[in-house]
Amino acid sequence: MKTKNLKEYTSVGSLYVSKELLKFVNNEVLRGTKIKPKNFWSGFEKSLHILKPKNEKLIDIRESIQKKIDDWHIQNKDNEFNLAEYKKFLYSINYLKKEGKNFKIQTENVDEEISKTPGPQLVVPISNARYALNAANARWGSLYDALYGTDAIGSEKLDNRYNPVRGGKVIDYCRDFLDEIFPLKNASWKKLSELKIVKHKLILKISKKTISLKDKKQFKGYRQDKKGLKGVLLVNNGLHVELIINPYAFHANNDPIGLSDLVIESAVSTIIDHEDSVAAVDANDKVLGYRNWLGLMKGNLQVNFEKLGKKYKRVLNSDRNYISQNGKKFKLHGRALLLNRNVGHLMKNPSILLSDKSEVPEGIMDAFIISAACLHDFIKKGNSRKNSIYIVKPKMHGPDEVAFADEIFNHVENVLKMKKNTIKIGIMLKCVRQILVTLTVHTSLLKISLFK
Repeated sequence: MKTKNLKEYTSVGSLYVSKELLKFVNNEVLRGTKIKPKNFWSGFEKSLHILKPKNEKLIDIRESIQKKIDDWHIQNKDNEFNLAEYKKFLYSINYLKKEGKNFKIQTENVDEEISKTPGPQLVVPISNARYALNAANARWGSLYDALYGTDAIGSEKLDNRYNPVRGGKVIDYCRDFLDEIFPLKNASWKKLSELKIVKHKLILKISKKTISLKDKKQFKGYRQDKKGLKGVLLVNNGLHVELIINPYAFHANNDPIGLSDLVIESAVSTIIDHEDSVAAVDANDKVLGYRNWLGLMKGNLQVNFEKLGKKYKRVLNSDRNYISQNGKKFKLHGRALLLNRNVGHLMKNPSILLSDKSEVPEGIMDAFIISAACLHDFIKKGNSRKNSIYIVKPKMHGPDEVAFADEIFNHVENVLKMKKNTIKIGIMLKCVRQILVTLTVHTSLLKISLFK
């Protein structure tokens, strides 16, 4: 598409940039950073002229290989399928490649949510700010609520009124959960009659007998205020569970220890998706997504909405404050670590045009603007505490396209004056076998997801 209404664009060097996108980048993304708009656009333009031809060449190679595969299937449609012959053919056209030598990658400055902590990962469309906030806040959630609203505890009636039978089953389930994950020495959480903190130590009793956790290291800390104990923090395999102590809650009135809920650490990371789950076809769509991402990086994204006649305001959760066994204050991160999935090499977008009015490769545009927004997080450290950026790059066809993604991020780091390998790549390939070949990556490879 080369017929564009240039009234919607501003000339920036040899580029035509959508007025809406240009205003957003200059006034919102770059404001408050050390990168001047003039330097950003100049660097982007120079990089684009280097990267765009390489991007187009890789797409041409894709199309050539695909045509050869299509032709092969047409020519052999009446023949009995021979796997060995087919693999030989795929190697001959460079769809499959011979494995290279073994290699190791030493990744530095990676947040624990990726390097150490096991846990589920969500994927959410960036175009919906409310969903993005929900996903970021899903790091911590009520196990009581999750169980009560599902059939995990059986099929007892569920409606707008509280069902004490369902509630009782939730409580039983959670006591079983505690017995399994945080077992007591020769005792059960179901029989516990007293729970308190004395001199920063966890004291548990059944009747007047003092008992303890089998593994005392599972007690991590607690919360309290002037009125008394509010929560007890336990940990297992790097994931935390907080026992909420509130004897005044209606479902905890008869509970000897006043346990009103279990808040568990669950979705420790989230992919904020600019790709499969959204359809961003113009500058309006792209700015919507970029602005939501910027709000997440600045920590000020919020949404006002109405549900069942009630008005709500959703913001990012704060960090969680505790006191350790040594009496020292500490915090746990209140939100999921956010990764950003850019579009693949194939996509183009009319938000920026080159001098010949051709559309910019969208993945290159994503890389620069999304990474620039992360400069605000380096100051706030609300997402990465390691000053790292996590970009998931999808639908790459083999090592050459992975190497090209690495080259894009090298350009981004240079223009934005970032340390080398600040950007970490999550690689998603279309061909499983090719990832076993001669994989070239940005030296800080995260983890590899294989998709057939």
